[in-house]
Amino acid sequence: MAPTVPPPRAPSEERHEDRENREDRDARRYAEWYEDGLGWATVPGVPGVPLRLVTGVRFDVLELPADAGAALLRRIGPACGPVALSGCGGLTRLLVAEGSADELPGLLDWLDWGGIALELAALGAGGRMTAPVPAVTPAALPIALPATVPVAAPAAAPVGVTLPVRSPAPPRRAGGATAQGAAVWLRPPVPGREVEPTLPALTLSGRGDGNGGSGGGAPDLVRLVDAAATECHRARLLRGNTLRANTQPLAFS
Repeated sequence: MAPTVPPPRAPSEERHEDRENREDRDARRYAEWYEDGLGWATVPGVPGVPLRLVTGVRFDVLELPADAGAALLRRIGPACGPVALSGCGGLTRLLVAEGSADELPGLLDWLDWGGIALELAALGAGGRMTAPVPAVTPAALPIALPATVPVAAPAAAPVGVTLPVRSPAPPRRAGGATAQGAAVWLRPPVPGREVEPTLPALTLSGRGDGNGGSGGGAPDLVRLVDAAATECHRARLLRGNTLRANTQPLAFS
């Protein structure tokens, strides 16, 4: 009798479905890391849109171009709150005290930065920030970080929450979309610890003591905004000079 050949396996629909289920589980674990471990409100991800964090409740966000953000982090050192890098490395996002977004325009005017194009903005009440992938190990970060930006020690997962640890492949979004250049933490929050004492805040003493409003050692919001505006302006000038140098026609004698 001729040997029988087993029929070919079904196409990869089942494997694709398993992958989507795993990605959905990962998305739920990421949400648990934020909601249960940190007490932060999230907006669930949908196909094509990643998990997002709600701003204006526990914190606001100060955002600036990544080159200016790298210079700012070197300038202010480790004494600041959590810091994230947006997808593809376009923006540095610093968490600041709730209500700080409303203070930004007035602070820039008071610091004589009003009317100057700085690319410095803030997210406050009603805003949404793409949730960075929870920090597991620095080696698992999916994108290269700007030079000289220190990576903080990874934060542990809260009790009962297990985060997936895989190779440095790009993480997945809920719904199966690949999160190419996903947002990451440069200085992650620590589950189980209050974030507010670490956030830069506006204080009555203004530039006097240089500490955040909660006394946690964070820089005063006025100092932080002044430093951020300075680095944004410097980075913009440097980008302009580089552009002019690259487009300058060659001179022949």
